[in-house]
Amino acid sequence: MDVTLAKQEHLLALKVMRLTKPTLFTNLPVTCEDQDLPGDLFGQLMREDPSTIKGAETLMLGEMLTLPQNFGNIFLGETFSSYISVHNDSNQIVKDILVKADLQTSSQRLNLSASNSAVAELNPECCIDDVIHHEVKEIGTHILVCAVSYTTQHGEKLYFRKFFKFQVLKPLDVKTKFYNAESDLSSVTDEVFLEAQIQNITTSPMYMEKVSLEPSIMYNVTELNAVTCGSEEESTFGKMSYLQPMDTRQYLYCLKPKPEYAEKAGVLKGVTVIGKLDIVWKTNLGERGRLQTSQLQRMAPGYGDIRLSLEMIPDTVNLEEPFDIICKITNCSERIMDLVLEMCNTTSIHWCGISGRQLGKLSPGASLSLPLTLLSSVQGLQSISGLRLTDTFLKRTYEYDDIAQVCVVCPYTSNEC
Repeated sequence: MDVTLAKQEHLLALKVMRLTKPTLFTNLPVTCEDQDLPGDLFGQLMREDPSTIKGAETLMLGEMLTLPQNFGNIFLGETFSSYISVHNDSNQIVKDILVKADLQTSSQRLNLSASNSAVAELNPECCIDDVIHHEVKEIGTHILVCAVSYTTQHGEKLYFRKFFKFQVLKPLDVKTKFYNAESDLSSVTDEVFLEAQIQNITTSPMYMEKVSLEPSIMYNVTELNAVTCGSEEESTFGKMSYLQPMDTRQYLYCLKPKPEYAEKAGVLKGVTVIGKLDIVWKTNLGERGRLQTSQLQRMAPGYGDIRLSLEMIPDTVNLEEPFDIICKITNCSERIMDLVLEMCNTTSIHWCGISGRQLGKLSPGASLSLPLTLLSSVQGLQSISGLRLTDTFLKRTYEYDDIAQVCVVCPYTSNEC
């Protein structure tokens, strides 16, 4: 982006240029056979070139870099850098020169000038230089507004400005999915697994320097993007974490509620804030970009008025032998409950104990542990069902089937069974 004032009524000229790193260019060296007319002339020229490497003259490192010929693309999260120069094209001294650079977006106007103080004098053929930097945080049209004000030798105050428009593109497509799972049988609140799908939608490869999840104050996070090899951990994506154009990569994180929040029933109900993703990448010759997503929100699973979970259950039990489980009952409502426990036998699972017994009153947010004994009359993987909880205050019954599954085996030989 290089614009010079077309009209010369102003004493000063304004130039604005974007600062970018060079790009790689493949240059084919000119060579010939020894018996050809030039002989070793081309080889000698390459060996004498200071940009070549001894023993690899045809590599021509200095000619692999080319300066950008156009404005180029700017992506969200990258740093926009620009060089601003005001040159005195006249033959007289100009006074009180003030140069301002503002960046106008769809939502705000930012002052990018390094200095807001005026320059007292500018002699003929001299210039004022400034370099501005800005990390682009919005997608869409951006307008760089450069304004110059000055005073002539005769005291006349003049002012002009120029507008430079450019588009900020989206570099990555980020999609998230939430999965609910119980980390262990004693947990009150489920763990949350977050899958982040990141796709490179630019035309050049990216080096993914960092992809991390910054959790909210209610959660602790564990990254699941590495595998243990001996005493060291290696990334699941290998040592060179490059993401080619239009490629997609999945990152997985496990979030567990902090104890002070997990113990409070109702705190993690409804919509809860999980955290935000922090993505850092590099392109071309090390240009760095960074994106932070907005706060990710998740709808917590509803458990109704009462939640029934398991604190202890064996994996395998013997046929026709009693086994114990421990259930945990949590009052997730906002009222006191007076609960009665009923146990209904199924064709394979039989409850051992008294059905219809009183469990007593349970305050909102409170829990109680309930040890129970069962017996299975059928081999194989059996589902534990048939628990009923009745709130005598509201005469409301809560049914719980398929609470868990247990493997029932015969302790004897197949002939004896």
